Amino acid sequence: MNLYFSPLACSMATRIAFYEADAKVDYIQVNTKLKQLQDGADFYAINALGQVPVLRTGDGSLLSENTAILPYVAELFPDAQLAPSDRLQHARMQQWLGFISTELHKALFVPLLDPHASEPVKTYAREHAALRLGHLQEHFTSHEFLLDRFSVADAYLVTVLNWAPYCGIDLAQWPQLKAYFDRQLQRPSIAKALAEELALYRAKS
Repeated sequence: MNLYFSPLACSMATRIAFYEADAKVDYIQVNTKLKQLQDGADFYAINALGQVPVLRTGDGSLLSENTAILPYVAELFPDAQLAPSDRLQHARMQQWLGFISTELHKALFVPLLDPHASEPVKTYAREHAALRLGHLQEHFTSHEFLLDRFSVADAYLVTVLNWAPYCGIDLAQWPQLKAYFDRQLQRPSIAKALAEELALYRAKS
């Protein structure tokens, strides 16, 4: 399998999942600004939207979008227990993946990280940060993880929360959420993925 990724982008969630599963995967870095691979190949040929992550499966099929790739990886490596087997809990995992993708990734962080976004757009995103992050704060007052144990949803959430300092969001305003984030940074799969991708990010800057 191949994972097309960009350092510290949302594709890091899949890297974390693979590390949790101790899976052997080839990681192919993408320049998302130029939409090119490191050898200069056109990334649009891999994903018409030019976005990561993209997973090339063992049979050559291409999957995009975290909400599709992460459950696929969890099912591919069941021994890693990255997704619940209970039907309702599995639906809860999908619920959290949807929340992270739409309410945090796209609605909150993308506008704040986009240098071309207008100030009114950024203001609108900031005004809704408290509601979205407050929802997580309330959850983590009584939960260690998003579900009963670590899952691919946590891998995605940690990846997205890692962007907070880059856009002026101080997680200390939500102490239970920050405590959750700090705990997860100590998890071996996350610490490894973050260290590797941070080094790659700094090298390309």
